[in-house]
Amino acid sequence: MYKLMTAGMAALLLGAGASSAQAFEDRYSVGVLAGTTGVGAEVSWRFHERMGVTAQYAGGLSWSGDFDTDDVDYDGDLDISAGAIKFDYYPFAGRFYLTADAMLPDMEANVSGRSKRNDTFEFDGQTYAASDIGSVHGKLTIADGVQPYAGLGWRSSHQQGFGVFSELGVMATSIDVSLSTSENYEAENDQFRRDLRREEQRLKDEADKLPFYPVAVVGVSYTF
Repeated sequence: MYKLMTAGMAALLLGAGASSAQAFEDRYSVGVLAGTTGVGAEVSWRFHERMGVTAQYAGGLSWSGDFDTDDVDYDGDLDISAGAIKFDYYPFAGRFYLTADAMLPDMEANVSGRSKRNDTFEFDGQTYAASDIGSVHGKLTIADGVQPYAGLGWRSSHQQGFGVFSELGVMATSIDVSLSTSENYEAENDQFRRDLRREEQRLKDEADKLPFYPVAVVGVSYTF
């Protein structure tokens, strides 16, 4: 009798486990989104109750601003776009998920610098005539290439129909700065070229104070 009860209980547990495994159906979702990387779209495949993959792209976001060093005032326009391939993990088999991925950002600012002293520029204690230099132009890269990303979010990709989703995370930055002058004065004057390279480093040091770029996304999706 005991053996019969044990066998019956084992069969019941196995049957319940099989029923639970069969209850989940993989789902595909498409959605539109907006956030700190711009406006875009995504496709997501939840192939297991606890796992899924998502591809996203967003862009069209621009920021304008100004900043300065001890010697030069800069104006810049930052253009932002980013793609991503994400692995999503749903620890509770519901809506909450953790995500890690490789992002492909393109975040660059074109900057122009003007002298704080009107007709002269001063770099690293050296004074140069604005008529010799012309104007200072450059490119400030916040992130480019492949960058690691981690975040957490909320989406209803386990259920068919319309839903909303949101996500918060951080992406590593890779700062790079390149400066030149409109008159190409750095090619003529070795001392100025060294001073301009030091100015690049000062700008890079300032930008390096932002080792991560915050990513915040909200969107609407439909799950099939």
